[in-house]
Amino acid sequence: MPEKIAFVGVGRMGANMARRLKDCGYTITAIYDPNRAAAAALAKELGARRAATLAAVTAAAEVIFTVVPDDAAQLAVFAANGDSLLVRAGGKYFINCATLTPGIHLEVERRAKRAGAFTLEGCMASSIPQARNGTLYLMCGGPRKTFERVKPILERLSSALRYIGPTGRAAQVKALVNLVMNINTAGLAEGLGLGAALGLDLDMLREVFAQTGASSQVLKTDGEDMQNRAHDCFFSAAHAAKDSTIAWTLGAQAGLQLPLSVATKQQFDRMVALGLGGLDKSGVAELTFKGRHA
Repeated sequence: MPEKIAFVGVGRMGANMARRLKDCGYTITAIYDPNRAAAAALAKELGARRAATLAAVTAAAEVIFTVVPDDAAQLAVFAANGDSLLVRAGGKYFINCATLTPGIHLEVERRAKRAGAFTLEGCMASSIPQARNGTLYLMCGGPRKTFERVKPILERLSSALRYIGPTGRAAQVKALVNLVMNINTAGLAEGLGLGAALGLDLDMLREVFAQTGASSQVLKTDGEDMQNRAHDCFFSAAHAAKDSTIAWTLGAQAGLQLPLSVATKQQFDRMVALGLGGLDKSGVAELTFKGRHA
């Protein structure tokens, strides 16, 4: 494979994406993460180098994936001054996969253009196993020419690759995906929590939900976990809180009242406040089942 690829941000999603591309024959040249131990371990596993600086990442690769936690982290790795991915970045391609405020993608694009580099949103609507198996649902935003240039790489990561439109549009769509998903998650937790309080058999209740209008993808992925208090993290409550805030902000900017979004955001914010932000989003059931958290 001609492209040398690097990763900035190697939590479970980023690390699995790097593993997948390595399996597909790509050369992973550099790994960077504030968690130096995690970066070093993955670099050793993939035969890459743990980069000590962001500038070293850019120097080592033609295509750089960023999978960072939030807006501030994204702006930091594309800093206008000091150590930055933009140091000598002319001709490099950056694929930014974090769930961010749409305006952040636009700002990163502006900074990259000044450096002669190219950016693309690669918004993910899947979870950790899909990142490892190359079956992510990827929504891309940016110049169409940039998308076509890196499409062969993205096709190795995604079984459902979709070009959304100009920069910022993919982030908007991702925010709406997570808006609906998080509302469904909080609603399912309330339905099962009330069912438990009424003394209903929850196996039966989930089966009925699955055959009626109460069915949802969240029911398939989270229903049994809510019932059994199995909240191993695939998509954290802290991320749900962040993403609900992004969607709520977009609604406010559009002049819309989104009461369900507000209520859902408050639930996930409460999880974070209670120290439960590291649980999977299914952990919102801990707030609704009687006898669990107050």
